[in-house]
Amino acid sequence: MNAVNVWIEGLGTISFAQQIGLLVLCVCVAFYWAKKIGHWFKNESNLIFGQSTAQGVLFPFLALVFGFAIKAVLHQFKWPSELMVAALPLLLCWLVINLCQGVTRFIFPSSSGMREVERLFAWGSGIFCVFWVFGLMPDFLQELEQVHLSFGKTQVDLRTLLEGALSCVAVIVLTLWFSTLIERQIIKPTVQDLSMRKVLSNLLRTCLVTIGLLFSLSAVGLDLTALSVLGGALGVGLGFGLQKLAANYVSGFVILLERSIRIGDFVRIEEFEGQITDIKTRYTLIRAYSGIESIVPNEVLMTQRIENYSLQDPHVMLSTSITLSYDINVPEVQLLLVQAALNCDRVQRDPAPKALLEAFDSDGLTFKLVYWIKDPQNGQLNVRSMVNCSVHEALKEAKIEIPRPQREIHWPQGASPPSQ
Repeated sequence: MNAVNVWIEGLGTISFAQQIGLLVLCVCVAFYWAKKIGHWFKNESNLIFGQSTAQGVLFPFLALVFGFAIKAVLHQFKWPSELMVAALPLLLCWLVINLCQGVTRFIFPSSSGMREVERLFAWGSGIFCVFWVFGLMPDFLQELEQVHLSFGKTQVDLRTLLEGALSCVAVIVLTLWFSTLIERQIIKPTVQDLSMRKVLSNLLRTCLVTIGLLFSLSAVGLDLTALSVLGGALGVGLGFGLQKLAANYVSGFVILLERSIRIGDFVRIEEFEGQITDIKTRYTLIRAYSGIESIVPNEVLMTQRIENYSLQDPHVMLSTSITLSYDINVPEVQLLLVQAALNCDRVQRDPAPKALLEAFDSDGLTFKLVYWIKDPQNGQLNVRSMVNCSVHEALKEAKIEIPRPQREIHWPQGASPPSQ
């Protein structure tokens, strides 16, 4: 508590008032230059400038730099600087909090859970700063060193464990921010294919996080050779219990690299059809025309038959069957059916619809009207319904009736129908 006693004793003195004035001047000058630099860059909403000057990293960074400069000047002339020494940790805490908020909002812009993490981090940083300012940090760290945890034959004190956890979290957040920045600024403008962009983003994020975690664990003094045993156990687990999971992950990367199916393609798997909205490392999301979203394991896409409407030719053939009387004029009916199909906007003129005499049924002549569309993503049942309605109206205008099924029953001579 020596620092507190020094501040209490300094209250009311001229030097203390001068330090308060210098601190206020430092913050005002930092705010002015942060605002001016942000105006030069058109106040871009990013990590450096933030949505406002107070939320960006530049403002607390400049305040911290000016604070260090004022402290160095006071120390050089041997003037009192107790207040400036206490203010520097607060400025540093402010800088770290703004940096954390900027990074998390850049990576997870619409995550409500990350907002809670930001508040928890702000409270933790504030408590840490209070311990530092009031001189309690050395005693607190010493107490943490007295608590030992055993992992087999290895003993780790609580301080090392907390430092390792904090360093791992910091490395993960920074690597995710760096990979997201590269994805948005470099990969997205240069790589137009969504599937290839997904592959590069996943590989970049995985490599950066893995390298960062290895460096952070090595920095806190953990022996990385022990990870070889974990790697061997993980390999055995993948070979037996997790083979399906591993197959899905491998299939996901193969699909993205081969580009046999891509994000945005319209596919059909068994009786389900829709548009591929995303390809994850383990599964693929397919959204049907009705809005239902299906989660398909990537292994299924590698081992089963998939109909891709978007791979080569987007044209899809549809057909409608109509049974008419034997008394009709077949060429005239064929022209009538073709014209009815062409009255629908989504039916293609090239290739043109065709009306084919398919079969001689007991109820009449069966025609098969064949037509093509090039936008299956807009639905197939709706265009089939439009064509059927157009055919029905055309037959009514031409006074051609669709025969109803009729059956004749012959009774033997002298026999009477059964009574009801």
